[in-house]
Amino acid sequence: MKNIKQALLIILRIAISIALLIFLFRQVNRETMFETVRGANKYLLIAAFLVYFFTYLICLYRWQMLLKASGIHLPLKRVIISFSGGIFFSLFLPSSIGGDFMRSVDLALFTRKPRQIVATVLLDRLSGYVGLVILTLLAVLFGWKLVLDRSIVIAICILIVVLVIALLVLFNKFVYSRINKFLGPPGSGRIREAIGNLHQEMHYFRNHKKVMVNNVILSILVQAVAPLTFYLIALAIGVKLDLVYFFIFLPIIGAVTLLPVSIGGLGLRDAMTIFFFGKIGMAKDLAFAMSLLSFLFMVIYGSIGGLIYVLTIRHRRIQPDQPSAVFPGRQEIPGPPL
Repeated sequence: MKNIKQALLIILRIAISIALLIFLFRQVNRETMFETVRGANKYLLIAAFLVYFFTYLICLYRWQMLLKASGIHLPLKRVIISFSGGIFFSLFLPSSIGGDFMRSVDLALFTRKPRQIVATVLLDRLSGYVGLVILTLLAVLFGWKLVLDRSIVIAICILIVVLVIALLVLFNKFVYSRINKFLGPPGSGRIREAIGNLHQEMHYFRNHKKVMVNNVILSILVQAVAPLTFYLIALAIGVKLDLVYFFIFLPIIGAVTLLPVSIGGLGLRDAMTIFFFGKIGMAKDLAFAMSLLSFLFMVIYGSIGGLIYVLTIRHRRIQPDQPSAVFPGRQEIPGPPL
């Protein structure tokens, strides 16, 4: 029953993405939009493409920082392979969480340290959300007169509340102990035990405050690169707007598309782009073209990541699994793998 429910939710999100895209294509002048894309400045698009690539470099470094802090020391090449696989699978699985799951499984099998790997991936994703929320709050603060939409503010508030609860559950023992009571009595099953072990792995990072702060700083930088990418795409299609609008709108758009409504934000992201940039007079076809070009970048990089992942399958199979060293003083906790 649970699997059927999950499958139905995925189908529903796919249907929402398709419905949104069909609706948006009917709202714009398709011929004008495609003509705009064909006539875009190639050099500016290349610049935007390279700037977008910079975000992946930051994210890769951010994850490797967490791996080292957790005592997992791997060659950069091996981390790149798993990271590339995550980018690829994020294109097809319901959201970026699907890509996180795949890179977790890949490195967990390689290192035989599933709890540590899953903890680093979750913290990597969580730090990204923290960076996005911080930039979103700044965007709303400085661009409130341009937002003025109750539904958007409610969506952002929901994301903030969820983030605060997640942080408290993961890093506050009192809150976790209260939540843990709802999981059932002690020894009630492998799932409860696995969640407890994972929480302990996450809690371990409280002793690495510098690493966590650096991760949040890098996450803010990643979120700041997205507006610059859109700005260059806009220039490439002949739209000249003040850069400040992109720094106001893009974090809010990113926050809204985190809501589990569509597949990877497809359709919802485009609708939000048209909605917000329409507030300053940008034509729908231009805003839609800008959003689709940014999605094209995601597809290209995801395809490259998939190629890297597929070409290294044989290499990963013939490499012996070498459990990585753990920091002195840290004890391994026996328990079922996640």
